[in-house]
Amino acid sequence: MVFDKIRAARKQSSESEYIVGLDIGTEFVKVLIARVNEDSLEIVGVGRARQDVSDMHSGAIADISGVVRNCEEALSEAEDQAGLQAKRAVIGIAGELVKGVTNTIRYRRPQPDRPLDVAEMEFIIEKVQERAQGKAQKQIALETGNDEVEVKLVNSALVSIHIDGYKVSNPIGFQGRDVAVQIYTAFAPMVHIGALERVANDLALELVAVAAEPFAVSRSVLGTDASSNFTAILCDVGGGTTDIAVVNDGGVEGTKMFGIGGRSFTRTIASEMDLSYADAEKLKVNLHHDQIKATVRKQAEDAIDKTLDVWISGVELALSEFDSVDHLPNRILLCGGGSSLDQLVDALSTQEWYKELPFTKKPTVHHIQPDEVVGITDTTGTVKDHTLITAMGLLRVGYDTIVGSNDSDSIKEKLNRLLRI
Repeated sequence: MVFDKIRAARKQSSESEYIVGLDIGTEFVKVLIARVNEDSLEIVGVGRARQDVSDMHSGAIADISGVVRNCEEALSEAEDQAGLQAKRAVIGIAGELVKGVTNTIRYRRPQPDRPLDVAEMEFIIEKVQERAQGKAQKQIALETGNDEVEVKLVNSALVSIHIDGYKVSNPIGFQGRDVAVQIYTAFAPMVHIGALERVANDLALELVAVAAEPFAVSRSVLGTDASSNFTAILCDVGGGTTDIAVVNDGGVEGTKMFGIGGRSFTRTIASEMDLSYADAEKLKVNLHHDQIKATVRKQAEDAIDKTLDVWISGVELALSEFDSVDHLPNRILLCGGGSSLDQLVDALSTQEWYKELPFTKKPTVHHIQPDEVVGITDTTGTVKDHTLITAMGLLRVGYDTIVGSNDSDSIKEKLNRLLRI
């Protein structure tokens, strides 16, 4: 079989300076291959393949063999364009059971007069992660009704450090009694991670990292600047889920996901207008085409509005759960294929859904464009819109994972490397 030969060649690949970002979405598999330069990434290959309706369920893999087939198609397309086969890959994970939270742990130092060192910071960080894992385990057990569910840490990043109430960017060398460390952690059930590992294995890819997709999106816009003051709400609307990340002063405050995405709108059109799923999807995508009759367009828009009300409520509920923040950022940045729906952008921009939330003013809404992604350039000319931002973020997570620490790194970068698994 042709794919068997390709996989065998991929296994033998020695292209160590290249990395694959594999975004396994509910509607599409998207692949980016990038060359790793000293401090940046260059996209050299792009591929995508449509998933069958039964392949995914709410952002999680439902049919491994079907997903592997679609990944192979997208991967081969990207490899043909790049003219090479890369072996190392980062895969995104989404779904309602992926839990991303920011925890603060207060550590009372037994010797407040002794300057803080890296070993003590490692100890403190370990305690934060242990506490976060316990919380995630309880939450997922509660939602699934299964106390035996196993969870695994997929991403970790430092948000802030305070010593005796004072915020510091570099804690090393400071004296003080009370150290408060804020760390973002994302956990996922082992069953989801196991499915991704199986996909990577079947594709003959070396899995460098698994990343919570909203975390990957935040990495795409934050880049390498450890002192970044970037602040925004990031909203990735996929086929099966909507993933939200709140980023404040360069730190990820947390991530939330809920199971309404582009497919929910398609299904409503199908049921309201008595169409097949495929015809409803075609109508949704071409809604503003001149050839669509005005009466048909009106019917479809009315159907979309019904699901839109539920989706807006989902966004409102997700943001209300960020109860540790004093106020929410006034910028909402959208990405993902589901956010291409004009009515969705209009609803966020014009409706008063935000009134009960801690915004200081009405939020502005716009799509993230590829040229806003920090440290990643496209040499193919095919990365043109917001639908590939998540895959670009996965490349960034891969870069963070494989590029070693050096002497010029800030302490925040060093500690973030220490957090990586």
